[in-house]
Amino acid sequence: MITISLPSDQRARFRKCLRRAGRREIGGILMGEQVAPDHFRIVDFSVDETTGTAAHFVRSPNYHAEALESFFRRTGSDFRRFNYLGEWHSHPSFPVRPSQEDMMSMQSLVNGERDIDFSALVIVRLRCLVLLEAAAYMFVRHGAPVPVALTT
Repeated sequence: MITISLPSDQRARFRKCLRRAGRREIGGILMGEQVAPDHFRIVDFSVDETTGTAAHFVRSPNYHAEALESFFRRTGSDFRRFNYLGEWHSHPSFPVRPSQEDMMSMQSLVNGERDIDFSALVIVRLRCLVLLEAAAYMFVRHGAPVPVALTT
């Protein structure tokens, strides 16, 4: 099974971003470190806090490309260890399960022409202003999405 670690500093950052966004969906890209075969750790993430609505989020590619380039510079362009891990967005009013639109968007990402063989999708929400609820799914080229173990 694939495992993604979500360290406490990243959890705290998610909570802060979600509190600021309130009932609007927000999201961005996940940047990770491969710590073992099938085990990744979220090292950083970008946040687009302006384009979401109460029930929809589509990220702006330009801002997130800059965040990814900055991440590569900070990690010495060690692409085998540190790389794009996937996408994330919030579901403030819905369960942390992918919608049909989420599924189609992620499948088109990995089956498209961007040379992305796999991409994680992490969906987050804040409960009672402090409890981070999160779930992760892995989308692979020409395969069905699978749940991911999300650990601290």
